[in-house]
Amino acid sequence: MYAIIATGGKQYKVEEGDCIRVEKLDAEVGSSVTFDTVLAVKDADLKCGDAVANATVTATVMDQAKAKKVIVYKYKRKSGYHKKNGHRQLYTQVKIDKINA
Repeated sequence: MYAIIATGGKQYKVEEGDCIRVEKLDAEVGSSVTFDTVLAVKDADLKCGDAVANATVTATVMDQAKAKKVIVYKYKRKSGYHKKNGHRQLYTQVKIDKINA
């Protein structure tokens, strides 16, 4: 059984027991979060739309951290313009506990 959820502007295919990284959530480590935006659920057959309107996915927050640094380098030729920035995206790692369909 798997579900497709939407959080942080992205969609994730999850199964029970999976650990995934999602955009930062306001939750403490060890707490439980519920994803209400379930787009589809597949058990025996694929259900989507109104059939999964009441479906939820429950997960436990495992970690709050930053991803690896991404270097952003801007350059314009012949003008001497160079600009170097770094960015570390915040993320939340969650473990999927239960798919309630």
